[in-house]
Amino acid sequence: MSLDKNDSEYSKIAQLFHWGFVLLFVYGVAKQVDDINQLEDASFLRFEIIFALIFLFLLITRLIYMKTTQKTSLPEDTPKIQKMSAKIVHNGMYAMLAGTILSGLLIGYLFWLGYQDSFIINIVINMHELSINLLYLLIGIHIFAATFHRLKKDGVWSSMVPFFKENDKN
Repeated sequence: MSLDKNDSEYSKIAQLFHWGFVLLFVYGVAKQVDDINQLEDASFLRFEIIFALIFLFLLITRLIYMKTTQKTSLPEDTPKIQKMSAKIVHNGMYAMLAGTILSGLLIGYLFWLGYQDSFIINIVINMHELSINLLYLLIGIHIFAATFHRLKKDGVWSSMVPFFKENDKN
């Protein structure tokens, strides 16, 4: 398959990781803990911990895979500031996902230890909320940039997105 200006395409595994994470993330947001007292239910707390550990394992696996096997799909003539911005956003998303997962696990651990109403758990909850809000911001920037590249038709969109390919009439 030939892309308009860029012949780089992510592997099917990379695309599966990307879109699988979109689905996992949406699921995680949809089922999020609305009230910390929900963690009093031992089976709910256990499920949250297992989900977080699986998500963390997949995140680490994805990071290793992407960093060791894939290269950027940005064209060579992309301005240096844009390349640097893309790297900051991608690495920031990994960091904020990890921060969200780890702070969530710490909240569960502190709750399990009996620190439900402590100053420390409130600090960790604030860290958790900050990391998720920064993650939302970075995801928004990522979507904006992907849309920019779709309109620019430089091959970046088509390297990862399996629909509305740049050479489609859509």
